[in-house]
Amino acid sequence: MKPMFSLSKTVLLALIVLTVFTSHAQSLKKKPNVLFIISDDLTGTALSCYENKVSKTPNIDKLAGEGTRYTKTYCQFPVCGPSRASLMFGYYPTATKTYGYVSGRERVGKERASLAEVFKNNGYYTARVSKIYHMGIPIDIEEGTNGTDDEASWTERFNSKAAEWQTPGEAELVQDNPDGKIERIGGNKMTIVKAEGDDLVHADGITAQTASDLIRKHKNEPFFLAVGFVRPHVPFVAPKRYFNAYPYQDIVVPDVIENDWDDIPANGINYVTSKNAMMNAVQEQKAIAAYYASVSFMDDQVGKVLHTLKEEGLEDNTIVVFVSDHGFHLGEHKFWMKVSLHEESVRVPMIIKVPGKKPAVCETFTELIDLYPTLAELSGLEYSKHVQGKSLVKTLNNPKHAVRDEAFSVSLNGEAFLVRTKDWAYIQYKEDASKGMELYDMVNDPKQFHNLSKSPDHSKTLKMMQERLKQKLMVVRKNDLDK
Repeated sequence: MKPMFSLSKTVLLALIVLTVFTSHAQSLKKKPNVLFIISDDLTGTALSCYENKVSKTPNIDKLAGEGTRYTKTYCQFPVCGPSRASLMFGYYPTATKTYGYVSGRERVGKERASLAEVFKNNGYYTARVSKIYHMGIPIDIEEGTNGTDDEASWTERFNSKAAEWQTPGEAELVQDNPDGKIERIGGNKMTIVKAEGDDLVHADGITAQTASDLIRKHKNEPFFLAVGFVRPHVPFVAPKRYFNAYPYQDIVVPDVIENDWDDIPANGINYVTSKNAMMNAVQEQKAIAAYYASVSFMDDQVGKVLHTLKEEGLEDNTIVVFVSDHGFHLGEHKFWMKVSLHEESVRVPMIIKVPGKKPAVCETFTELIDLYPTLAELSGLEYSKHVQGKSLVKTLNNPKHAVRDEAFSVSLNGEAFLVRTKDWAYIQYKEDASKGMELYDMVNDPKQFHNLSKSPDHSKTLKMMQERLKQKLMVVRKNDLDK
C-alpha cells in the first residue's frame, strides 16, 4: 500500500535549499550593523565632551555619555588623504608610503581588503555618504565628485554637492586679507559664510538626510554605513543661526608666550600661522568663532542620523563610531589648520558605542588604525593579520585595559615623526634629525611651550625617546606589502 502523502525529490531538495537560505538570512540579520561617522578637521579640543567649555556639541556629548570615550587617540598623519587611507586599510603611512591625496589602494593592492570591504565581502550592504577617503574640500563638494575614493569598498556611493564658499550669505575672509577688502575666496582658505537658508543648503545637511534615508531603506539587512561630514573643514560655512552662540568678541584666543618660536625648528613652524596669514587679533577671534559654529552645525547633523537609528529601532544592534581624521590648530603657538605634529593637530576625538557595553572613559593610548581590527572583531569577521592596528575590544569591557604605551604619527611627506608617551612628546625632523628635534614634558608643559631637546638636564630622556622612535620605525616598516 502506497503512503497517502510523499515528497518528490525535487520538492524535498527545494525545501532543503529554502531552509538553508532562511537560516543564512537569519544569520546575516543577527550580525551587528556599523554606523561609522567621521568629521573633517575636528580637533579634540573643540568638543564639550572633551575639554572645551565654549563649544556646544550636545549630540556628540550624548553619544559620548552612552559609549566609550577615548581620551588619547592620535591620527597617523595630520592631513586628510594619508590619515584616511591609513585608517581604512589598517596600515601606518610609513609602511605603505602613502603620504598624498590618494585612497591607499594604489599601494596596498587589490588583494588586501579595506575596512569597509571586509564587511562587503561578508554579506553586508556597504555605503559611503560624502567624504570617507580623500576628497578635495571644497572642490569635490562643489562639483559633487568622488575625490580619490576606493570604489571596491562600497556597494553604493553617494556624494553631497553644495556651493561651499559661494553659498549665499554674509561672508568674510580672515586669512591673507589684512585690509579686509576681500569678502570670500575659494580653496583651502578660512572664508567664513553665515549662510542663508536651512541645513539642506549645505553638504553636511544633505549627508545627514541621505544617511537617514539609507538607514530606513536597509534596516532589514546588515549594513556598514560610512557617513563623512566635511565640517569644520574650511571654508567655515554654516547656516547663520549657528553663529549666534559664538559672538567673536567673547572668544578668548589661546595663550602665547614671548619668543615662542625661538626653540622650534623651522620645519616645526606650521604652514599657516597668524604671521604668514597676516591675521590680526579680531580675525583670530572670528576664525575660532566660525570654527565652533561649523562644529555645532556638524553636531546637529550627527544628531539627525543618530535619531533615525533610534527611530528605526536599530540602536540595540548597531555599533556606532564617531571620530575625526586629524586635529586642527586654532591659534595655539599662532598656528592654524593641520600638518603640525603638535598636540592639537594630531590628537582626535574617538567614541565607540557598542550595544550592551557600559558607558566609560578610556585613557589608554589608541590610534586611528586600531578601528579596523576593532570593528571586524566586534562583528565576528575574519580579517588580515597583517594590518597594523590593535583591537580595542578589551577596552570596551575594561576601560583600564592598556592597549598601547605610546602613539605614533608622521607628517611632512613621511619625514617628520612623533612619538607620544604618557610623559613626553618627541618630534623629530628627518630620520637623522638633521632638520631638528622637539621634546616636551607633557606633565608640566602640556601646551608645549618649552622645547627641551637641547637641555643638558634632559639628555637621557632625549636618547630614550630617540631609541623609541628608532624601534617604532623598525616595527611599522615590517609589513607584507612587498612580498
